Amino acid sequence: MDWGTELWDQFDVIERHTQWGLDLLDRYVKFVKERTEVEQAYAKQLRSLVKKYLPKRPAKDDPESKFSQQQSFLQILQEVNDFAGQRELVAENLSVRVCLELAKYSQEMKQERKMHFQEGRRAQQQLESGFKQLENSKRKFERDCREAEKAAQTAERLDQDINATKADVEKAKQQAHLRSHMAEESKNEYAAQLQRFNRDQAHFYFSQMPQIFDKLQDMDERRATHLGAGYGLLSEAELQVVPIIAKCLEGMKVAAAAVDAKNDSQVLIELHKSGFARPGDVEFEDFSQPMNRAPSDSSLGTPSDGRPELRGPARSRAKRWPFGKKNKTVVTEDFSHLPPEQQRKRLQQQLEDRNRELQKEVDQREALKKMKDVYEKTPQMGDPASLEPQITETLNNIERLKLEVQKYEAWLAEAESRVLSNRGDSLSRHARPPEPPASAPPDSSSSSNSGSQDNKESSEEPPSEEGQDTPIYTEFDEDFEEEPASPIGHCVAIYHFEGSSEGTISMAEGEDLSLMEEDKGDGWTRVRRKQGGEGYVPTSYLRVMLN
Repeated sequence: MDWGTELWDQFDVIERHTQWGLDLLDRYVKFVKERTEVEQAYAKQLRSLVKKYLPKRPAKDDPESKFSQQQSFLQILQEVNDFAGQRELVAENLSVRVCLELAKYSQEMKQERKMHFQEGRRAQQQLESGFKQLENSKRKFERDCREAEKAAQTAERLDQDINATKADVEKAKQQAHLRSHMAEESKNEYAAQLQRFNRDQAHFYFSQMPQIFDKLQDMDERRATHLGAGYGLLSEAELQVVPIIAKCLEGMKVAAAAVDAKNDSQVLIELHKSGFARPGDVEFEDFSQPMNRAPSDSSLGTPSDGRPELRGPARSRAKRWPFGKKNKTVVTEDFSHLPPEQQRKRLQQQLEDRNRELQKEVDQREALKKMKDVYEKTPQMGDPASLEPQITETLNNIERLKLEVQKYEAWLAEAESRVLSNRGDSLSRHARPPEPPASAPPDSSSSSNSGSQDNKESSEEPPSEEGQDTPIYTEFDEDFEEEPASPIGHCVAIYHFEGSSEGTISMAEGEDLSLMEEDKGDGWTRVRRKQGGEGYVPTSYLRVMLN
């Protein structure tokens, strides 16, 4: 069944239906265009959301990036960002494959429909023109027949009239004959015109218009097929991104499963473990027995004005009160502002970075040497002298990095020894010794005992870099008297002490020492070791017995 046969008389219906089909195509194109705008806006908002919640600092400088919770959250953000990219891909496919192609196809359909209807209207106009010609010939034939009949009646009346002359009769007969001839010609013309019109009308209704209607039917069916394919593209664009979106969702699921609470707890310990030991017990200060008292309540640890001595600097108080307000620290190159454990890790990291840079410079030096050898063997490839500035710069960098490596190795060794010392102290009866006094030991010039030469010989370890930056004792340069004084008492080391600053002396836990000078109220006591060597140690680290 086709339109040309079944709808031969429904020209207006076909015209309205084809126009409705093109309007539907345009509406679908508009719908997909707005859908594309929705997808683009959705993707843009997702990307803005991801950008809003991404960390501002790079992962290398962000300690929170080491936690599995943060890593999973970043992975989820990345998956959401990828999901937004897939929504953008859907919008792009819909825009190119649906909007642009269907809009172009709609314009082509409109032009084709216009052409078919113009052809149909021209055929109809030709048929209408033929019908008008038929009507004109018909009216002429009718008029000529009436005139011929009237002329015949006039001739017959004159022929019967006795008063009419012969000339009048002949004239009337000639007029009747003429009118009859004209009527015959009009009849022939009308018959010919009628035959031609019937032929044109049959061609119009049985051939010409059916062909035009069939073309319109073919056009409308192609439009409907193309529109159906456009409907399919809407789902196809979604199906294309379904595997990637499924991977994004699977990635989110994996990120959720990757959260490891126990590991995060260990990471927090590794990041912020200070290496300090817990504060020890606060000792009883007995002021009722001035000569037989513990070091913490003796005159060696109590200022002359009778006020109790503050044990250690302000930071030891901060360690006693975990929720106390932290003082603002000054960042130093050797990271001495950090707790021992964190200082060791930062120094180790810096040392690894310097070693990598050093290896890189060494490799570059070797490459430059090889290139220089090639240039010397084959001068046409280049001038060996042009490489000298680069070689010199590389050698300077190597020397600089070697010095930095040595510096960081020394700092790292000191930090590791401090960590080991703190670990050893934490196993003793007291969790950790009191902090040494914040003030510097007294000037040795005020004392008449021992020389500085013995103290220098007894130093077990070189001063730390931190000590060199801010020495505890800076005026211990004058010599003691050569004749050593006799001890005024006996003392035992309660804790291990590293005499790393100038004027101090190292001692081991439990070591017997000779008391050479009492504490003057600054928290320092001068002692002599049995194997030789004198120096100052913190009073709170001693148990003193006077002679």
